[in-house]
Amino acid sequence: DFNFIYDRVKSFYSQDNGRPPIDPVILFKMMLVGYLFGIRSERQLEKEIQTNVAYRWFLGLNLTDSVPHHSTISFNRHKRFKG
Repeated sequence: DFNFIYDRVKSFYSQDNGRPPIDPVILFKMMLVGYLFGIRSERQLEKEIQTNVAYRWFLGLNLTDSVPHHSTISFNRHKRFKG
């Protein structure tokens, strides 16, 4: 259960400002997939998630859902998750 993430990151999100946010659980799970499978490149991680049905299932993405852009993954890795 990854619901604990919402409490950890709520200070980074605003309810009424800007574009709709990408679910922080999806972003965290993307980072986890990259770590567990040795995918160090954000561009490669984006491509892998676009084509790997098992990764999409783990992230809760349908086949028609868009995958977050590699720059979004990079921003979260380096700014929010400090890694």
